[in-house]
Amino acid sequence: MNEQQRPSVEPEAIEVYPLVALKNMVVFPRTRMSLAIAREKSVRAVEEALLRADRMLVTVAQRSSEVEDPQPADLYGCGALVEIVTVHRQPDGSLQVLLNGLRRVRLVEFQDLEPFMRVSVEVPPEPQAQGPQADALVRHATNLFEHYAQLNRRFSVEDINSIVAIKSPARLADMLAAHVVSDVAQQQDLLETFDPLARLEKVCVFIGNEIEILELESVIRNRVRSQVDRSQKEFYLREQLRAIQEELGMETPSEADELRERLRQKNLPPEAAAKVRKEIDRLEHMPPQSAEIAVVRSYIDWMLALPWNERTVDSFDLERTRRILDEDHYGLESIKERIIEFLAVRQLRLQRASEQGQPQRGSQGQILCFIGPPGVGKTSLGQSIARALGRKFVRIALGGVHDEAEIRGHRRTYVGALPGRIIQSMKSAGVRNPVFLLDEIDKLSSEYRGDPAAALLEVLDPEQNSQFVDHYLEVPYDLSEVFFICTGNVKYQIPRPLADRMDIIEVPGYMLEEKVNIGLRHLLPKVLAEHGLTPEQLKIPRSVMERIVTDYTREAGVRNLERQLATICRKAARRIIARPSTHLRLTTSSLEQYLGMPRYSTPPLNMHMQVGAAMGLAVTENGGILLPVEVVTMTGKGELLITGQLGDVMRESAIAALSYIRSRATELNIDPNFQDVTDLHIHLPENAIPKDGPSAGITIATALISALTRRPVRGDVAMTGEITLRGRVLGVGGLKEKILAAHQAGLRHIVVPAENKKDLMEIPARIRQQIRFTLVETMDQVIATALAEPSAAEAEADSESQALAEPRPLQLDERVPASRGRSRSRQAAIENRKLEEPLRQGGEPQEQPSLILPAQEDHAADLPQAQLGARASDETPERKR
Repeated sequence: MNEQQRPSVEPEAIEVYPLVALKNMVVFPRTRMSLAIAREKSVRAVEEALLRADRMLVTVAQRSSEVEDPQPADLYGCGALVEIVTVHRQPDGSLQVLLNGLRRVRLVEFQDLEPFMRVSVEVPPEPQAQGPQADALVRHATNLFEHYAQLNRRFSVEDINSIVAIKSPARLADMLAAHVVSDVAQQQDLLETFDPLARLEKVCVFIGNEIEILELESVIRNRVRSQVDRSQKEFYLREQLRAIQEELGMETPSEADELRERLRQKNLPPEAAAKVRKEIDRLEHMPPQSAEIAVVRSYIDWMLALPWNERTVDSFDLERTRRILDEDHYGLESIKERIIEFLAVRQLRLQRASEQGQPQRGSQGQILCFIGPPGVGKTSLGQSIARALGRKFVRIALGGVHDEAEIRGHRRTYVGALPGRIIQSMKSAGVRNPVFLLDEIDKLSSEYRGDPAAALLEVLDPEQNSQFVDHYLEVPYDLSEVFFICTGNVKYQIPRPLADRMDIIEVPGYMLEEKVNIGLRHLLPKVLAEHGLTPEQLKIPRSVMERIVTDYTREAGVRNLERQLATICRKAARRIIARPSTHLRLTTSSLEQYLGMPRYSTPPLNMHMQVGAAMGLAVTENGGILLPVEVVTMTGKGELLITGQLGDVMRESAIAALSYIRSRATELNIDPNFQDVTDLHIHLPENAIPKDGPSAGITIATALISALTRRPVRGDVAMTGEITLRGRVLGVGGLKEKILAAHQAGLRHIVVPAENKKDLMEIPARIRQQIRFTLVETMDQVIATALAEPSAAEAEADSESQALAEPRPLQLDERVPASRGRSRSRQAAIENRKLEEPLRQGGEPQEQPSLILPAQEDHAADLPQAQLGARASDETPERKR
């Protein structure tokens, strides 16, 4: 049916037609389109249209192609009235339909939704476009399409001629929209534009944008082609030049020849040399545009940059080593002796191996490891060792390392692969025998990518590190001449296999006198030089330095002290810049102008005897600390409450102490059924500080026994040790740090496990002379040393106050005859009067010489009588209040 025979559609006439929803396509008027229709509703709509005399239906595009059963809201409001030209039914039941677009239509109302959509539509009138403007727009669109067809090259000559021959703006716009525009949203916008000239302008804009994109693609394509052609041309010319040079006898060194010359001069081990030679041959035969060239060249550069045979000559001398250690560090005499002894033995082993022609890897001995709090000089000790030996010094920090590849390197199959940090540091050192410091070895971690601690076994084991294989190098590298030194804060966090290969030297915290001397001799000159000051411009006397250490720092090392000195220097530099002739001398009264108010204040220890309060000792990463323990009893049902941020180990110590007390209740003069009516609360003050470790067992047990028996704990006694269920006192670690903390706090009597007697010799003699140590093996000895018998007046005051304020369990001594209780109280009063006699006569407590006493049943024998008398006289009014 041609245009003259087709029935005309009257404008604005409303008719009802079957509707077919289309996915990802739009049918335009005056164009033909072949569709494959498979949805049941669409098939029935086509079948209904075939029954009509005009064979017409309406096509509308879906808003979303993902909707399988579209509803009216899923369709656009404008579509096309089309005529079915041919229909072919496929074997699977779908239809292949050829449609001929007729008019644009607006959807008015959906008449039916099942079994297919029927919709009433109106056909709006289409404006006629004529005149010069229409002719010019048609000519411009035709020219753009011809240019577009030349760049795109997907249109045949017949298609181009048929489109160029169209002179009607409306028909040309629809034809270009159907064949050039591919975006469904843009096609729908053109379908809804009823003005032919406006529609053709939009098409021209779209074609212009596409032409710009195609021109850019053409430029890029030509550029790439020219680069490839140039590379091929250069390769061809280079091969020709090589052939010409060979014919003329001329030899120009290439990159591969230069690498071979470097390899010859490097004198690598045979296995490594063969590997590098093979990679150079690969590099030489690779095309210049190969992506693998960079990987191969990087590998060759790494292999040739490593120190395979370069080394420094050791210059070990005992006197020079001692002088260097003394220059760099104040104090640490035992540590310096250990280092000198270690180096002397190591040097003798190296000399013996050299004389006998043995490999040096068997003469290295164990690895040196410094363990101590932060800021005590572990890293600087390693630097001093390197300086004493005349070796280069390298350091890597292992804190937080959790990937094995950090130690062994990455395999070259990965993008951006690099050797491990061991090999990288060896390249930086430039020699094969540096002093290598592995810092923070106790802070290694592991995950699914491997355990770096296991990788370090091969590095630190003298029997294995001569054949250390990095994943990146893929050949053995000899680490046997490297002097490895490790540092850490906590010995117990180092993996056991690594600790077995180390000679561990514990570096304790500094005492007050040592910090003051370090500040005056080492830190102050260093900080003055860093801030451009001279010793004449700023002077800090010893008294001021002591004030800085005690009031503004609280640490085992001296890092914070250095920061405080830097703060003083900054403020001094500002004043000196303002007045260049200024010379400053700090005093204790002017110190607050530079550092502000004191940050730390040491509260006076309560030296009075108290019930339920005992002083323990503990050690942390920052050194030793005091660990006060408080216990109160309350009426209840036998609950045990533990507070103060205690770790699992310390909680278990508290439970073990309570079990020991319950098993010995009769011997301790405690009601065996006290837990039926009594709750216990164990508290360790300073909640902001986490506390854990096996060293507070006897302290907790002493405080519990004191609270249950109402016997006060002597205020000047500190203790450390772990308790078993049978009352045996076990040894603890970190004794030196704990005693230093007790000495700095003013405590002069310390209860120590007998197993730690050997550790007392590590304490400086000056401190040992000022402290009395009581060695204990059982909890009974601890009780006899730490607890005091209350006097009759104290017992009476306790009974009155406790009856009013705090319920307590019934004690066995309360069930004995009154005469026996009176005799015991009278005897205690007589002993206290004897102890108070020296004070009434005007005598002063005399400082006792250093004593290490075994525990005695008579606890009064462990302290000077004058001190006990003073405490007894101070205790009575305190407790009465």
